[in-house]
Amino acid sequence: MLIIGIAGGTGCGKTTVVNQILNELPQGEVGVISQDSYYKDTSNLSYEERIKINFDHPRSIDFDLLTEHLKELKNKKPVQQPVYSFVQHNRTKDTVLTHPRKVMIVEGILILTNPELRDLFDIKIFVHADSDERLIRRLKRDIAERGRDLDEVLSRYQNTLKPMHQQFIEPMKEYADIIIPNNKYNTVAVDIVRTIINERL
Repeated sequence: MLIIGIAGGTGCGKTTVVNQILNELPQGEVGVISQDSYYKDTSNLSYEERIKINFDHPRSIDFDLLTEHLKELKNKKPVQQPVYSFVQHNRTKDTVLTHPRKVMIVEGILILTNPELRDLFDIKIFVHADSDERLIRRLKRDIAERGRDLDEVLSRYQNTLKPMHQQFIEPMKEYADIIIPNNKYNTVAVDIVRTIINERL
């Protein structure tokens, strides 16, 4: 199994890069695991307490479970991937049965911050985008898809997203094997990744 980690700041376009890679590969041979599914279970907290959590800090992620699931997939065992609700700021009772594939892509802003998880990646990719561009994308997404209002998104960006990005995410570039600039010229980098995957397949 080839395991690829794709990291980068919020709104940098990781999903776009993942989809560009997926579109060119045989269906059914590539699986995707999102770090967002592995936010820690916070059922013991009230909704008011949950919304105060800093979800952009590595301690908000259940890295133990994510690492365990990845190891099980590597050992050809299926796993029950958690389902997370951004509206409730908590895991739901649902899970998604995830089968091992020849290629597993793990994507998320904080995945390169955990050494044990990082060591499981055969290829580490960092998607880079301009900070203004990332803020605009985050605004559009959170308002349209997650029911947030403008003030809430901007406040979170200034108070947690930006400082966490500078402290935890940007420094992770040093661990990346490939840095993809997310603009219209990134096709060469994506083609290189696809070539490597095809060789392994």
